[in-house]
Amino acid sequence: MSNKLVSFLFQTNAFKVCPANQPFWLTSGLISPYFVNTHFLYGNESDSVELLDFITKALETESKTDIPGLVFEKVLDQYERNEVFKTTIDSLKNLIAANIDLKQIDYVSGGERRDWYFSIMIAYLLGLPHITLFKDQSAVVSTCDFEESTEVEKLQGKKVLHVADLLTKASSYVNYWAPAIKKLGSDIYWSAVVVDRLEGGEETLKELRIESLSLVKLDNSLFLKALELGVINKSQLEMLNAFKQDPYTYMRNFLIAHPEFLENALKADPKTAKRAQSCIDQDLYHLKND
Repeated sequence: MSNKLVSFLFQTNAFKVCPANQPFWLTSGLISPYFVNTHFLYGNESDSVELLDFITKALETESKTDIPGLVFEKVLDQYERNEVFKTTIDSLKNLIAANIDLKQIDYVSGGERRDWYFSIMIAYLLGLPHITLFKDQSAVVSTCDFEESTEVEKLQGKKVLHVADLLTKASSYVNYWAPAIKKLGSDIYWSAVVVDRLEGGEETLKELRIESLSLVKLDNSLFLKALELGVINKSQLEMLNAFKQDPYTYMRNFLIAHPEFLENALKADPKTAKRAQSCIDQDLYHLKND
């Protein structure tokens, strides 16, 4: 992983570390000293959100066979003019080429929605047809130049490389993408993601017999590079390392030591208050007896 890519992670807020004693609230009601928005590596937050809005609207208004080509036009233009996105895509392509015999890959797939930021360009650059997967498990196959797209129900005996933005516990693979490809009559043989949060996803993929590749691993070596580049300080490094060793215990101890954090969250904006209330209602950190 290059220093340039590490810098881009922080520059775009694709990986954001909290200030001291101000962890981020996650949708689940848990808290974390960092959050990951891999799709911000599209170039910046503004461009990324604009593309996500475009995709969301297209899903509501366009036919499924038109969507791959429409998204391709957007990501190709961004690739040609944005250094962050181009560096990310080229790095991912090089990782794939270095670890997989490209002649073995029949198709590249990507799932609704954020996978498409990356999977579509990888298919184009590798000269491979692309399978656009939707959450209802329908599939559209496009030529590598996205000039032609056809909805398909059968694709027998093909070897598929699935490209995704982020790997956490691989639940999307289990619940959506692997079953969708299996329903076509084929299998996902490889997974290539931009960021692996190292939360058990690779082990789950192994159980599915999927080889796992990742461009960035959220581990101590990444944190050290970030420190060397001056994008985090020593106290943030210590916080990240302690969290990675035992996320539950680290954040539970934080809430015990800072009861005002939870109290203030309940009085904050509606989204934060809802997440804090979920944390309390589900007793996610087993604080009721403390």
